[in-house]
Amino acid sequence: MLAAASSRTHTVRMNSIPIESIKGRGSASQMQHRFSRDERSQFDDGWPCGDEEGAADCATPKTQVIWEDARSIITSNESPDVYFDRSINPYRGCEHGCIYCYARPTHSYLNMSPGLDFETKIVAKRNIAALLRAELSRRHYEPRLIALGTATDCYQPVERELRLTRAVIEQFSQTRHAFGLVTKSSGVERDLDLIAPMARDGLTAINVTITTLDADLTRKLEPRAAAPHRRLRTLRTLAENGVPCGVSLAPQIPFLTDDMEQVLEAAWDAGARSAFYHVLRLPWEVSPLFREWLQVHYPERADRVMARVHDMRGGKDYDADFATRMKGKGIWADLIAQRFRKACERIGFNRERVVLDTTKFRRPGQQGQGMLF
Repeated sequence: MLAAASSRTHTVRMNSIPIESIKGRGSASQMQHRFSRDERSQFDDGWPCGDEEGAADCATPKTQVIWEDARSIITSNESPDVYFDRSINPYRGCEHGCIYCYARPTHSYLNMSPGLDFETKIVAKRNIAALLRAELSRRHYEPRLIALGTATDCYQPVERELRLTRAVIEQFSQTRHAFGLVTKSSGVERDLDLIAPMARDGLTAINVTITTLDADLTRKLEPRAAAPHRRLRTLRTLAENGVPCGVSLAPQIPFLTDDMEQVLEAAWDAGARSAFYHVLRLPWEVSPLFREWLQVHYPERADRVMARVHDMRGGKDYDADFATRMKGKGIWADLIAQRFRKACERIGFNRERVVLDTTKFRRPGQQGQGMLF
């Protein structure tokens, strides 16, 4: 069925698929994005999914890589509530499928669904290494900390084969350029041969996100990310190799991720020495997707969860104000902040700030005696 839809509103439309067909995916629908002019919905044509012809339509959505030749690699931002002003994202879209991901709406600009398309159609920047090298070679380039994979996880599953993140880190290693990253994947261990030497020179620090220690919740919330115990092992491996590492407890979701203190204690035991958190953010299409996810997995808690979200967002699903978008406001936001602060003080987190060294940068091609002048 195809019907015209008004382009004057930002209404998003859900195109649900059978729950048995989304195993390992976060979104339960191929939601139309906010710029879509058409609305498509499924209907029962009487043919079963189990037969030969219908099986393809009912199968679990497969991951598709879409190659892109990017025009630039290093992006900048002026957001006052983030610690970096430069970033690199090797991929658009993320196979981890975290239902709460604030980057989901960016797929709308590609005329793709922020729902299943975001986690099944991954745009990969195949010219990333050459382009990065060219940008670092510019005469007037000034080195600053670059955050790697800020929108989507740079170590998502497709990285195992595509190795675009490793190509970026190779450029950083060769030029001695400072960088940091946050990941939910154990894949970062693969690149310790590059990361550990840079860490010893004060050029990198790694953060691992552990939203909760509840493995069952994690499978639903972050379906293709590493299990909580595996992320703790990654923290331990990083620490044992001399890499400054921290833990991200983002996002905090009322009545779901309620084990903040236990996560911090486990992360400290694994070797993390810094910690931070954000509360749930629901911009644009993320809001209806998250609401749908609640109804699919936790219908008995859905109203309570959203009521607390509204308490922290001034009665709305989301407030983009820089002063409050990361931590929220109100009594419930204050309660989360107090719990975090007291736990960190008790355990010992954030007593020393890691400052990466940007003075060791060498432009590509500078070798031998040329590096002395």
